[in-house]
Amino acid sequence: MNKLAILGGVVFVALITLASTLFTVHQTQQVLITQFGEPVRVIREPGLNVKLPFVQNVITFDRRLLDFEGGGEEVILGDQRRVIVDSFTRYRITDPLLFFQTVGATEQGIRGRLNSIVSSSMRRVLGSESLLSMLSADRPRIMGAIRDQVNDEASRFGIVVTDVRIRRADLPEENTQAILARMQSERERVAREARAEGAEQAQRIRAQAERDRTVLLAEAEANAAILRGAGEQEAIGIFAEAFSRDPEFFQFWRTMQAYRTVFGEGEARLVLTPDSDFFRFFRDMPGMTPVQR
Repeated sequence: MNKLAILGGVVFVALITLASTLFTVHQTQQVLITQFGEPVRVIREPGLNVKLPFVQNVITFDRRLLDFEGGGEEVILGDQRRVIVDSFTRYRITDPLLFFQTVGATEQGIRGRLNSIVSSSMRRVLGSESLLSMLSADRPRIMGAIRDQVNDEASRFGIVVTDVRIRRADLPEENTQAILARMQSERERVAREARAEGAEQAQRIRAQAERDRTVLLAEAEANAAILRGAGEQEAIGIFAEAFSRDPEFFQFWRTMQAYRTVFGEGEARLVLTPDSDFFRFFRDMPGMTPVQR
């Protein structure tokens, strides 16, 4: 019984020792081995590795791209405008030993330092740029300059900064209201100019239409006068020809027209002598007696 207990104890100790000796490095990791707090070696290749049990410790660092999101902060641009800039940074740990010596064993230690580095770099770069540049095609160039400065300063911590992006650049509330008011007054000015131009064009169109109307009416009246003159001339010619063919009938017909005009309504009054030439056809009608005449 004692032998079995001793054997079991030996096996247990051996398993613990083996577990403390062997460790695995994953593809997404890189390892720093420390002995009594002092760095011994760096392992970057994935696989199974060994270390001294109970003496050496394994500190793992991520070898993938890591993100750091900075809080929004107010920055003064080169044109003296204030903007609130919100950015994020992507970096990779390339030297675990230098990272451990300058920052520590965890990634939390680099975040505070990155925040100050990114903030100072943005202030330096954006301090010479205008708001129009930030909102134009120059924005990638500005972000590239910030990234280069951040990478130069962060390289002493064993990391490489691959990208710094400005996610948002907003104006402060008081500036926003002032700009909105200025934009509103500008739009109102443009609207007034457009209305004035429209009124001017409308007046010009109405004047042109009135002129065209006057010209058309004048031309129409002239053509009508010409046509009336031609018609009257033709009518006079027809009357003259008819009169030359049978003067007596023509005189009779004209007299009958005069009778219809004078006596058509039945209320005409004429003060004439019976022997007036106007009634000659009444006097010469067949079958009328001298008294009736």
